[in-house]
Amino acid sequence: MPETQTQPAVKLSASQKAAAVIVSLGAEKASSLYQYMEPEDIETLTLEVARLGMLDSAQTEEVLTEFYQACLTNKAVTEGGLEYARTVLEKAFGNQTAQQLLEKVTKSLKTREFAFLNKADVKSLYSALQNERPQTMALVLSYVDPDKAAGVIEQLEPDRQIRVVEAIATMESASPAAIKIIEAEMERKFSSIITSSNVKVGGIDYVAGIMNNLDRSSEKSIFDGLTAHNEELADEIRKRMFVFEDIVTMDDRSVQRFLRDCDQRDLVLSLKTANSEVANKLFTNMSARMAESIRDDLEITSNVRMKDVEDAQQRIVGVIRDLEERNEIVILKGGKDDIIA
Repeated sequence: MPETQTQPAVKLSASQKAAAVIVSLGAEKASSLYQYMEPEDIETLTLEVARLGMLDSAQTEEVLTEFYQACLTNKAVTEGGLEYARTVLEKAFGNQTAQQLLEKVTKSLKTREFAFLNKADVKSLYSALQNERPQTMALVLSYVDPDKAAGVIEQLEPDRQIRVVEAIATMESASPAAIKIIEAEMERKFSSIITSSNVKVGGIDYVAGIMNNLDRSSEKSIFDGLTAHNEELADEIRKRMFVFEDIVTMDDRSVQRFLRDCDQRDLVLSLKTANSEVANKLFTNMSARMAESIRDDLEITSNVRMKDVEDAQQRIVGVIRDLEERNEIVILKGGKDDIIA
């Protein structure tokens, strides 16, 4: 068992906060909210609710306070605009908090335009924009992620690259009417591109999703047969079923168990690129001595190849899979496993 440590509260992601609100509202009120949400958002939120676990009262109060502030902010902006909202929020929360809330809602309002482009890949974006004027391209690209914008710009002729980048850099504001016209045109073009493109079906990720929802006996039977027929494909599917980042979904007892079998060097390498949630999950379930040793090793470990990090993470995943096959730990898959303490 790890030594008792006082750990800071885990920082919740936006989706985890939404899940906390849903849980706090109760089933009846939550179902009312679901009526206004897209199916994909409902699926994501429901998954987060299932994974959430227990939140202490302080965390719950903090999340609900933030939710209340967001509701009040959006209501004030909708009813009277940003300046009216500023007046309302300053009276309610003070100048500093009001400014922070307004910055959040302004960013949120911006991302609502061209929202249909959020899931567009670079190829589709380029197809829709390649014949547009530089000013139009600049406006649209200012609403997508920087890496996607870069992917589109890279495919332009050098002179058009310069003109588009210059247009983005010098852009200050655009009239709502102009944005609506361009948005409608881009949505029409994008819908046409999507309709005429091949739709991706099946694939290894899809099979992994199916396998995650099978019962254990069916899963084993299929893998045994597939391994004999196509071992490489079977291994690839297994890799997609549980990845290093999925450690955050494991119960603490299982994490403590597989940590005992992991090489400390692998743990150090794996943490070089691990997100904060995974790192916190691992450190929380280590002894104080082990955590201190690994943190010391992390400080002096530099110039590490990405391949070495990925190999270390894969070896840790291998340890987890081996322990699961021996029924020494439990991995929750597809929400179909019931845990009895």
